[in-house]
Amino acid sequence: MADIYELSLALNLREGLSDEEVSELRWHLGLGPKPESLHIVPAFPTVVEAEDGELAVVDDPVPLLAEQGEAWKVGGVLVSVLLGPQDTRCGAWALTVRQEIHPDGFDSTGELLTWLASKADDRHRASTGAIHLGWTRFCDSDRFEPLAVRNGEVTWP
Repeated sequence: MADIYELSLALNLREGLSDEEVSELRWHLGLGPKPESLHIVPAFPTVVEAEDGELAVVDDPVPLLAEQGEAWKVGGVLVSVLLGPQDTRCGAWALTVRQEIHPDGFDSTGELLTWLASKADDRHRASTGAIHLGWTRFCDSDRFEPLAVRNGEVTWP
């Protein structure tokens, strides 16, 4: 059994994203090339075996929400879509994501989700201060759990 979760996001982002932020977000969504420098999620530490057989930590940037096509464990299709303010009725950025994620990716994906929460439209803010981004679901479950950011931390299952 794999420890795979379905991650679903549906949110609007406030206007005023910089060109650099949009470029990096598009890369994370699999919608554009990797920018020269990364700021939203600046580091991707990965342990590898060096030529001498010792373990080493290297920076290996990978887009976090970029899978497209048939899902491996959760069924259906994996997608990431970002519409700009010029393409929406509300004049804001609109984001929809459905991805599979392993708990090993919670930290780096959490950095991206925390950034998204900081840019989320006010309609996603609860009276408790939490920012509701979407839902998670364990691959073998039929129960969705709310996905929110509280005090700068993602509430993972």
